[in-house]
This record gives sequence, structure tokens and C-alpha cells, in this order.
Amino acid sequence: MIKKAIILLSGGLDSTTCAAIAKEKNFELYGLTINYGQKHSFELESAKSIANYFNMKKHTIIDINLAKFGGSSLTSKNLKIPKNRTISNINEIPTTYVPARNTVFLSIALARAETLKSFDIFIGVNALDYSGYPDCRSEFISQFEKLANLATKESIEKKGKYKIHTPLINLTKSEIIQEGLKLNVDYSKTSSCYDPKNSGNPCGNCDACILRLKGFKEAGKKDPLHYI
Repeated sequence: MIKKAIILLSGGLDSTTCAAIAKEKNFELYGLTINYGQKHSFELESAKSIANYFNMKKHTIIDINLAKFGGSSLTSKNLKIPKNRTISNINEIPTTYVPARNTVFLSIALARAETLKSFDIFIGVNALDYSGYPDCRSEFISQFEKLANLATKESIEKKGKYKIHTPLINLTKSEIIQEGLKLNVDYSKTSSCYDPKNSGNPCGNCDACILRLKGFKEAGKKDPLHYI
């Protein structure tokens, strides 16, 4: 029996590696990308490219405008993206935190899973080399998994048990990159930057770029993206 997996696909390095891991485990991939009103919308094009690269069974893009609420420099025009922060400061929760984003994303992924009778959701959260987001921690994931199995028809009827897969959660960025390269991930198709140029080229100075560059350096590899 073919196992179906929902892949929360942002177009970034982590979610792309997650997709590769799920494919290696012989899941049939259903990509789910959330257009949440982020200013760095170039990543949506990356997500489409990655979905094609992995020959996903289906790739769905959902529009939910969290920019209506503001509260994050990723969505609000009134807040600037932090630049040139040191690695030691990056683990402090920055303005790029989007209120309840992963809770919203996983809820949508759960709804998608129910319609496909899938019990597996993959999300590329990481609790080591990350920007200090509270919804990237294992404590959050385990509690959401409990919620998923309390709140759904299929689980209550004992037809299956939902699993939130977080294969990257305890890996450093360099370990994530090394794992992806083993699985032939083409990182030139990914977009991680919070403030890319119109061309899609990354800025090199935001938290996402700093962590990505650090990861490639520690992995002993060259990032295929062209930085401004």
C-alpha cells in the first residue's frame, strides 16, 4: 500500500531536504505551500520548482494572508528585516517570528491529510541552527501531534494515527545540508532569504542567509546560490 505524505514546502533548504527524506522513505509526496502574505514571495516560485523536481503527486498552494494581522517583519511593511546579527544573537526570538505560523501551517496540513486519508505530515522545523522560534521546538510538535489525534474523524474512528515527522529537528544546518546532498538535493532550486532581490538572489545578511552560509561552510560545500 502506498503511503501518502503531506510535505509543508516553503521552497527553502529545510523543507526541500524534508521532501527528499520522505521520498527516500517511499512516501508518495503531496506538497503544500502556504502563501501567508510574506514579503519574500519569491520562495513560492522555488516551491513550484522543487515540487516538479521531486515529481510530487500534487502540489497545492494555499493563500492565507497573515499580513492582515502584522506583528512580523516578514509580513509587515512597517517592520524592517533584521540584518547582520551575530550568530550568538540569532537564537533570540527576532521580529521575523510570525505569530502562530507553524500552528496555522500544521492545521492546514492536517486538513489536507484528512482529505487524502494520509496520516503523515513532514515539516522542516529545526531546534539547533534556527532563529529562536518557539514553534520550531520538539515540545510544540509533540503537543500538536496529540491535538491532531484528538481533533480528527479518522483518528477518533481508529482508522489511523497522525504522525508529525520532523527529521531535521535535532540536526545542525551543516548536517541538514550533508543529508540533503546524500539524497541528491539540488539546493540551487531553493530560496532561504528573508529579503531577496527581485531576481531572487539572496541578500546574504539576514538571519536565514547567515545560518545557511554558515551551514554550507561547516559542511565544506559551496552554496550554489548567488549572493548580492
